[in-house]
Amino acid sequence: MESQIKKIHQQLMSKEISCTDLVQEKLDLLKQNTHNTVNSLLEETALELAKKVDEKIENGQEIGLLEGIPFGIKDVYMVQGTYTTASSNLLKNYKSSYTATAIQKLLDAGAIPLVKENGDSFGHGSSSENTIFGAVKNAINPALVGGGSSGGSAVNVAKDFTTFSIGGDTGGSIRQPAGYNKVYGLKPTYGRISRYGLMAYASSTDCVGPIAKSIEDIRIVLNIMSGKDVKDQTSYASEEILEDAISNASAIKTVGYFKNFIENEAISPEIKQDFLATIEKMKTKGIAIKELDFFNADVLVSTYYTLAMAETASNLSRLDGTNYGARIEGENLKDTYSITRSENFSEESKRRIVGGNQVLSQGFSDEIYLKAQNLRNQISQRFSEDFNEVDVILSPVTPANPPKIGESLQNPLAMYLSDAYTVGFSLGELPTLTIPKGTETGLQITADKKKDAQVLQFANFLNDIL
Repeated sequence: MESQIKKIHQQLMSKEISCTDLVQEKLDLLKQNTHNTVNSLLEETALELAKKVDEKIENGQEIGLLEGIPFGIKDVYMVQGTYTTASSNLLKNYKSSYTATAIQKLLDAGAIPLVKENGDSFGHGSSSENTIFGAVKNAINPALVGGGSSGGSAVNVAKDFTTFSIGGDTGGSIRQPAGYNKVYGLKPTYGRISRYGLMAYASSTDCVGPIAKSIEDIRIVLNIMSGKDVKDQTSYASEEILEDAISNASAIKTVGYFKNFIENEAISPEIKQDFLATIEKMKTKGIAIKELDFFNADVLVSTYYTLAMAETASNLSRLDGTNYGARIEGENLKDTYSITRSENFSEESKRRIVGGNQVLSQGFSDEIYLKAQNLRNQISQRFSEDFNEVDVILSPVTPANPPKIGESLQNPLAMYLSDAYTVGFSLGELPTLTIPKGTETGLQITADKKKDAQVLQFANFLNDIL
């Protein structure tokens, strides 16, 4: 699909449409939508910014490529003066006092924020059902989940309610909903985009990333948000990815795939068959295919959730109703903490906090937490070895199609296992893109650290052959 950003830019410059009309149209769609994607609308701000863009165009001034482009923001990002709820009861009335670095860069480029988007509370979930705003409904079939935790962001892009949206990916929370709703979703290399102003779930794997309807729009938004930030010491300076650099995939000679992902008993026959058909198509185009051995899915999921639960238990300890959150008074201070957290955190969030405190507790940390850290190092080492042999790794996004709304809540373990194909790349801090081709829930393209351009490059190649 062509770049929506470039198309709208041309329409604005030629006065085929006005920015105010465009923004109002999108706001109306968001108000009328029945997919539960909206936590709060930024209507007044959006229309004020649109008016300024129209005035610039009317005065014959040039506008930047992102200027006047309407976008959505997952409701885990600080945007000064807006409600920032993390789709939770605890923060339902919390207003941001500052703006996240990644979002500020988009605002500085002239993009117009329309909506804070629904998703799993604090990123805890893979279906966007764990939210006080109601389950996000799939863009293609409303009886199915929208995916998670960035479900509202993916659905808004798929339904054209936003031109692009900014999700957050800790273990697959951009890539999986992008696959479920047939759009593009990128988890960049860890640290390429500053996490400052993103509510922390698991700080060592949290990534800011774009969801859009074309690879070119992913590239444009990624370039704007990337860069070193003094407020995030894990961030790094990166080179701009040029359009020409990702249009030619001739440098990619060898593609690997994990044999055990495809032989996993959890994978649906349809996804397995479609994935293997994609592999055969690549062979006919002269791409060398290499089977790789990797850690079993249960090892990946166990390692990821051990570390993620430990980190989220630590990160959310500050939410006790004193400085942040809806406070419920008890008979004494300890009671107040206990009631505030018990009543305001969702069942899934409490499950992860309890699990995290367990693996960090005396007598368990050596046996469980440090073992998971050791496994993570082994996973990273295996990736380094694999990328000496292949240029990119191709995998399914999920083992199965989206479940019906309600099914994941009844079986949390099955929800965790649905992340089997995404969490490993998060633990390895690798750039990974979902493209809506190849299988019912898309394909996942992964390259070595800091080779985000190579991911986009190969995505263009697959778009041409699939």
